[in-house]
Amino acid sequence: MNRRMHPFRPLLLATLALTAVGCSTTQTNTPPPVAKPVAASTGPVSISNRAMLLFDDATKSFDAQKKAKAFDYPSLERKFKAALEADQNLAEAEYNLGVIAERMGKPDEAKARYASALTKKPSLRQASDNLAIMKQNGGDVAGAVALYQDVLTRYPDDAGSRARLAEIYRQNNDHDKAMELSRAALMRDPMNTNALKVMIRSYLDRKQLAMAKLVALRAVKLDGTDPELHQAVGLILLKEGDTEGARLQFKSALEAKADYVPAHVELAQLALNAEDFPGAEEHLRRILQSDGKNAAAHVDLGIALKGQGQYDKAMQEYDEAEKLNPDLGATYLNRGIILHKVKDAPERAVELYKKYVALAGGEVAINAEAPVFGLMREAESIVQAKREASAAEAQAKQMEALQAQQQAAMKAEEAKQKGQTPPGGATPASGTGTAPQATPVSGTGAQQPAATPAGGTQTAPAQKNAAPVDSDEPTDDLL
Repeated sequence: MNRRMHPFRPLLLATLALTAVGCSTTQTNTPPPVAKPVAASTGPVSISNRAMLLFDDATKSFDAQKKAKAFDYPSLERKFKAALEADQNLAEAEYNLGVIAERMGKPDEAKARYASALTKKPSLRQASDNLAIMKQNGGDVAGAVALYQDVLTRYPDDAGSRARLAEIYRQNNDHDKAMELSRAALMRDPMNTNALKVMIRSYLDRKQLAMAKLVALRAVKLDGTDPELHQAVGLILLKEGDTEGARLQFKSALEAKADYVPAHVELAQLALNAEDFPGAEEHLRRILQSDGKNAAAHVDLGIALKGQGQYDKAMQEYDEAEKLNPDLGATYLNRGIILHKVKDAPERAVELYKKYVALAGGEVAINAEAPVFGLMREAESIVQAKREASAAEAQAKQMEALQAQQQAAMKAEEAKQKGQTPPGGATPASGTGTAPQATPVSGTGAQQPAATPAGGTQTAPAQKNAAPVDSDEPTDDLL
């Protein structure tokens, strides 16, 4: 994203020196120091005294808000609108309303304001610059180049347009042309920090850290209030391995501008690396205040929350990240870790790990030692162990059921056996177990005659209620 390079540059009106409000992109939003008003030459267009007084009041309000580091853009908008309504020829008021609209997130209105300002005053090249930057940020690089070249045609000594063209060449990896334009810009304006920033980035791109550091320190001396310059020094130190020095530079960037997003991004990453999860959360929430649709920031915030044991909140952040960017692989990897390590859902975790690998380009595109493969193997082993345990449990339950069935059958058999007499005995229908007495055919109850032996001699029946035998009595030995 290109950054607005000339935020509050003084613009001169006929018969009165007035300061116009410029702007920066949503990434930086850091205005350079505002120049003091100077006497302006009388121009061809006459501006009403009332309009100039209202414009002067608006710029004073801006100065006060700048000192307080708290901008009330709706209030500034009302003041500049009042000045424009007092005189429609006041191009600087139209330009400043475009700046305010851009800062309030109204790009279409900003473009219309800049175009209107150029119609009223074609020499107002700041409007051309801002239109070009908006085109560049919107991806219309060719349109931006055309506008910059138009400015150079009308103002051959303009350093700002050269610096911005240099940045476009750098982004297209034409470092020779980028350095050429940057040096040309510095020849015309030695204080142009935008050209120095292009040189710093070009040296960083080519890993020439010593040269990048030399230019960055020079730029910081020229403008120590520019957060981009402190950020650049921090990035250089980070590449040199000086983590603590880099952290101090990123903090200096935030001292220059509290909502400078790139510094919050770097500090959040350093905090995550150091497992300072509360510190990381603080910076990530500041990032999301500026850009709530930043999917990567939602993922990192989920990591910070997970590190603090807030797993459900972390999952909510991953869900939000997926809504914003379904192709962001880190979302699925980190969600899978929570399901794997915390939620006891390794099956789902394996699916998410595989999705992460697929989004990363497949197994061939990822280092074989990448942590995701170890996590996947671990989760798969847990799934296999759970399957084996489940199968063993099912088998055990089946055995228990079979044993219970066998025991029931044995109990039934025992009960059946308890209800029968021993072999040879008769069991009455009543089931009392008492053997029935033999009943004669006559049914009189008289005892049947004794059985007759084969010799024909009938044996006398046994005497009923016979007296016991006295052992002293003589025995009868007759046969």
